[in-house]
Amino acid sequence: QVQLVESGGGLVQPGGSLRLSCAASNRILSFNSMGWYRQAPGKQRELVAVITSGSFTTYADSVKGRFTISRDNAKNTVYLQMNSLKPEDTAVYYCNAALTGRVLWGQGAQVTVSS
Repeated sequence: QVQLVESGGGLVQPGGSLRLSCAASNRILSFNSMGWYRQAPGKQRELVAVITSGSFTTYADSVKGRFTISRDNAKNTVYLQMNSLKPEDTAVYYCNAALTGRVLWGQGAQVTVSS
């Protein structure tokens, strides 16, 4: 059973930074892609960033230039570096892995941006 475990969420002031980590129990090189999604209260879950097995990246327009997704294959971990955080970035952030024939989700990490 492949598992994804997020860490690194928390409370930060506007303009601050956080780094989320997503550790997988299997080799992430076997995944087609991994990504981060977020869901704010009362809103639908939305894509934040995705990185493919070939390290091609895609970002939501709202986070381009502020967030960076990266991967460490040796540690089976994907990261989301979030800089210049805004109150509208407040949400539960979910790690996602796309495998052939299925999609996996982590349990979520709360990120709150507030003064």
